[in-house]
Amino acid sequence: MSSRARIYDAVRGIPRGRVSTYGRVAASVGMPGHARQVGYALAALDGDSDVPWHRVVNARGEVSARSGDRTAEGLQRALLESEGVRFDARGRIDLERYLAS
Repeated sequence: MSSRARIYDAVRGIPRGRVSTYGRVAASVGMPGHARQVGYALAALDGDSDVPWHRVVNARGEVSARSGDRTAEGLQRALLESEGVRFDARGRIDLERYLAS
């Protein structure tokens, strides 16, 4: 199985209303230290993919900036909020509360 397929399977395993980080996803598929590869894999998804890409955030619990596409950031936040994930005044998610185990 390719590394992208492993990443996509791991992200599919994040429950609704929970999040994971790029680094945790990378480590879970045997790629510790390769969080950026997770980001690249998620950025390559088609718009009609069943992979819940929006459930992966950065290590600070923030939605990561997309190069030149501010709409994707707003969409990610809206999707997470629709699942009950709450952001604080700084735009961060409480990882102790929402991090998938």
